[in-house]
Amino acid sequence: MNSTSRVAGRDDRITLRFMSTPADTAAGGRSVAAGSVMEWIDKAGYACAVGWAGAYCVTAYVGNVRHRRAITPGCLIEVEARLVHTGRTSMHVVVTVSSAEVADRVYTPATTCILIFVAKGADGRPAEVPAWTPVSRSDHKLAAAAVERIDSRAQIKQFMLADDAVVAGTAPATALRFLVPPGVVNWGGKAHGGTVMRWIDEAAYACTVAWAAELGDAAADAVAVYSGGIHFFAPVRIGDLVEVEARIVHTSRHSVHLSIRVSTADPRTPHDLTLTTQCMSVFVVPDAAGVAAALPQWTPADEVDTRRHELALEIIALREHIVPIPASLTLEP
Repeated sequence: MNSTSRVAGRDDRITLRFMSTPADTAAGGRSVAAGSVMEWIDKAGYACAVGWAGAYCVTAYVGNVRHRRAITPGCLIEVEARLVHTGRTSMHVVVTVSSAEVADRVYTPATTCILIFVAKGADGRPAEVPAWTPVSRSDHKLAAAAVERIDSRAQIKQFMLADDAVVAGTAPATALRFLVPPGVVNWGGKAHGGTVMRWIDEAAYACTVAWAAELGDAAADAVAVYSGGIHFFAPVRIGDLVEVEARIVHTSRHSVHLSIRVSTADPRTPHDLTLTTQCMSVFVVPDAAGVAAALPQWTPADEVDTRRHELALEIIALREHIVPIPASLTLEP
């Protein structure tokens, strides 16, 4: 940690190390599930944010989670989180996930992304956080990268919210419905952001596998290569009825793009849903050689799906202009 960036003895970095478990493995069995990786990202980012703020925090946004390579089940995992920008009540944290084989213990980066957390006071309202000042070369570059993404993030959010989910459309979709169990809540009595991201990955996986069913057993090996624009609008509380809907909005020759919405309701009024989280994910189905297989192509069949497809293309175009943050930079002192 840079001593000159110290505020009241608070660390601006944290590193978690552990071994992946069988429960972290994707349904196909060939790699760690993207949902598990996103849980790790949120856990490290949350610990970093809370350590800096000295207060309870909530996940507000997770952006551009690019799964550059698969993580082999049973690997050693290292998750490094560092503060890169602060607002009045918010903290931008960049997280890098690396893995290593047990035999050689050489860690190789697999995923890097930025998360935004908001500090909360005892009254549940946003609370001010200590200002963080960049000191090192990597601090300055990462701080600039965080600020540069603010406008693009706002535009992506605007496009995503333009989707009127009340009108179903005819695109292939999968919905999971269940009650929030006590085991997934944090100290604030709400579901961890990482847990919600795991639900998102599971719904997107189920929708992709159903769409790619003509590939036979290979469809079960579908993996996420991107999850982005994950906006958290409202908390998910213990006992809530949760609906996680994944819907296809675009296909390329080798990938499926899905819009995922997480909504909650009181079990007594199950149709009175409130949107809590929204994002887009991209899945591929690797063949035996690890190369993305050709997939069935989807074409919008009505006005609603055509509009959703157009919004998806707008988001994809915006996303392509966001330069990925190099893992080598995030791991610099």
